[in-house]
Amino acid sequence: MTLAETLASYGEYHRDHRNVLTHAVGVPMIVLALDVLLARPALGLPLPGMALTPALVVNVLAAVWYLRLDTKTGLLMTALLAIFYAIGAQIAAISTTAWIGGGIGLFVVGWAFQFVGHYYEGRKPAFMDDLRGLLHGPLFMTVEGLWALGLAKGLKGDVDALMAPRAAT
Repeated sequence: MTLAETLASYGEYHRDHRNVLTHAVGVPMIVLALDVLLARPALGLPLPGMALTPALVVNVLAAVWYLRLDTKTGLLMTALLAIFYAIGAQIAAISTTAWIGGGIGLFVVGWAFQFVGHYYEGRKPAFMDDLRGLLHGPLFMTVEGLWALGLAKGLKGDVDALMAPRAAT
């Protein structure tokens, strides 16, 4: 599946602007929550200052998936994942309360935003039909951000062209 096909498929579940707006808040919260919650346990690596955590493993696997889908967008996603990973590690390092409370709080509130958005949409979340939707969400929101900035116009045209026929059915 190409990047445009992936975005069009995910976009089918996100046509209502209120749903997209709730996702703009909820998706980053969920990604950060996962980085916080998966920041422990940490095993020291031979490299100074590096630790192997479940968060690092998940982020590396996600980055590889994004890079295989599309190199340029994958590089952007990898950079964003690295930022979220660093913030998540900092939150988890504050205290056990910050680690658990912050992670769970972000996760629950982030998913609340998701489900409110899908209430407006009148359609279930994409991941309920395809678990890859959990990877598509951060990608979709990142690309939506690019489009809001007037960037990636060619990709927007490709996605719109793929979605238009489906909207008529």
